[in-house]
Amino acid sequence: MEQKLPNTGVIIGLSIASILFCWCYGVLGLILAIVALILASKATKIYNTEPEIYTDFGTVKTGKVLAIIGIILNILFIVFIIWIISIVGLDALQDEELAKERMEDYMNNR
Repeated sequence: MEQKLPNTGVIIGLSIASILFCWCYGVLGLILAIVALILASKATKIYNTEPEIYTDFGTVKTGKVLAIIGIILNILFIVFIIWIISIVGLDALQDEELAKERMEDYMNNR
């Protein structure tokens, strides 16, 4: 009798959420993606022990790919935030006019 792999829905849900939440400064989405990747790895190990009795391995592979995409997007967003802070400075993040002025200075000096 075939049975579903454990946590397939959770893996897909966390992977999709990691992509959606990458705009939350990259931290929340990164955590969700890492958890999804760990769960997908565990499900893959379970599947590899007895592949003939489990279904939904394609869902686990899809979740793993989405988790990797989520990790990449979140890391890129974190790098982007660090880049913006390095250009504008922490003090200018609270002052819109100062941030605009520093961005214009950066663009003019390029």
